[in-house]
Amino acid sequence: MRDTSNSKPGGAVLVLFETEHLKDNIRTALAQTTLTPWQRNFLSDVLARLERYGSKTRLSDKQLSKLHQILGGEGRGGLAGRQEPRTAVNTRLFRHRPRSLLSRKAPWRRRRLVRDITIVAVITLVGFFYSLFEIEKTDQPSSIASVQSNPAFTITDGDTVHVSGERAGTRLVGFNTPEKFSPQCEYERQLGERASARLRELVAHGRARLSKVACACPPGTEGTKKCNHGRYCGTLLVDGKDVGDILISEGLAVPFICGETGCPPTPRPWCKA
Repeated sequence: MRDTSNSKPGGAVLVLFETEHLKDNIRTALAQTTLTPWQRNFLSDVLARLERYGSKTRLSDKQLSKLHQILGGEGRGGLAGRQEPRTAVNTRLFRHRPRSLLSRKAPWRRRRLVRDITIVAVITLVGFFYSLFEIEKTDQPSSIASVQSNPAFTITDGDTVHVSGERAGTRLVGFNTPEKFSPQCEYERQLGERASARLRELVAHGRARLSKVACACPPGTEGTKKCNHGRYCGTLLVDGKDVGDILISEGLAVPFICGETGCPPTPRPWCKA
């Protein structure tokens, strides 16, 4: 489990709807084959923060600029030829230059600008009030398991996946892999990268079956930020074998068994002398 702090002085705070649009854009970008390893790691890191902290995520101006270059297709590091939809993210987060209200040659631009500003304002207000009055609840009863065969998902790290269309990621239970986003040493980071790559390889070459299970949390907290950072819990089988058992046998993970309402300290033995 990651424990990455998202407090960065002077960073930009994302509103709820911007966060969801940005996560969708990043997942789309990660599906591309033209990304460099650095771009892929950077986008995966930002996506992990957005999944964990949601609308409270803070990004620095430099990070926003890098996102703009990669997602917007500008500069040498961008995704050339990609056209982004007009959303609250690319009109407010990346601070596009507003059209001139004094243009006499194209009066339709003024009407379009007013329309865009109105849409952004409405979305922002709705997101603000939704975040204030949202009722925390689970998406489904913990006693009912949701099973998906060959689901469409992305690999966040060696023990976390994100199913397409779901608001939060799914933490795979029974094992823990090295951290690649907040490692305690360089060896842990390298091992975390290997664990992520190995999980991605297993899913790509086998038949995956993801089953949702109840998280080890106090009663009434599942599905909220007080339980597993708001993430789901599940098990992932590839060709009938639990991926956790495979990673443990290959030295890329360690067992991590929780009780019914809580877990022991997360095992992270990779940096011990």
